[in-house]
Amino acid sequence: MIESDCAMKKCIDNVLKAQETQKAVHLIPNLVSSEPHHARRNNLSDYKTLQVIYQDNITKIIMKRPEKKNALSFEMYKEIAVALDQAGKDDSVLTVLTGDGDYFSSGNDLNNKSTTASKDEMKETIMEIVRTFVCKFIDFPKPLVAMVNGPAIGIGTTILGLVDLVYASDKATFNTPFSKLGQHPEACSSYTFPKIMGLAKATEVLVFNKTLTAREACALGLVTEVFPDSTFQQEVWSKLRAYATLPKNCVALSKQLIRNMEKEKLHAVCRKEFDLLAERAGSEDSIKALQLFFQRKAKL
Repeated sequence: MIESDCAMKKCIDNVLKAQETQKAVHLIPNLVSSEPHHARRNNLSDYKTLQVIYQDNITKIIMKRPEKKNALSFEMYKEIAVALDQAGKDDSVLTVLTGDGDYFSSGNDLNNKSTTASKDEMKETIMEIVRTFVCKFIDFPKPLVAMVNGPAIGIGTTILGLVDLVYASDKATFNTPFSKLGQHPEACSSYTFPKIMGLAKATEVLVFNKTLTAREACALGLVTEVFPDSTFQQEVWSKLRAYATLPKNCVALSKQLIRNMEKEKLHAVCRKEFDLLAERAGSEDSIKALQLFFQRKAKL
């Protein structure tokens, strides 16, 4: 009788453990099984501009507007913010951001802006949507890696100063054409770029629109390592899978030790940048620069 009771208790314990395991799987947000090797992918209805994959202890966020060169619409800004928030809480050791197609990102989708918008309207959209997006990078609690598969423009470049590792294809280029558009640096680049590459080079990039090759960006410290495009995916994922075997909590706490000392400063810089952007949105030179851009684009 005692042996029977013990067997019954063991059976119940096994059932409860199985139920807890299944419950834990369902708690991983927006992830369903569809990838090989037990990978879990977001239901396509969850995101319209992204694909999120959890595999090998890595959460991969893929920007998926290849027809727009992965330009960041307001919807994409919001979805990346949500995806980062979820990735920060899931079981992954690290998170990767990359682009689908030939571009990493062509930056802010200029169709987000209206030249007739008032300063208050621009401040509301920029401050509440784009700044929230940037703050998710500042506050991200785990190692965050950018796999720059192609050209990175505007905020597609400036956001790299807030990630922990930047691996680039040798076909990648980096450009911040703010002055040409009557705009100003964002994503804390007015602080991170001078710190990373020095004041003179940062000025050349942020103010005078210098385009950097992948190797130039690596020499300046913006990019961690450059790989031949033909082997980019294979070589980078080999590294990342090895990193993802490290103890999750140890890795996260080490990243926080390195980064957290500057979080308050970064948030202050972010606020100042977007205050200036909102204030200058309705300025005459900004409006003229955007109008000229769209006129040139229409002629192509």
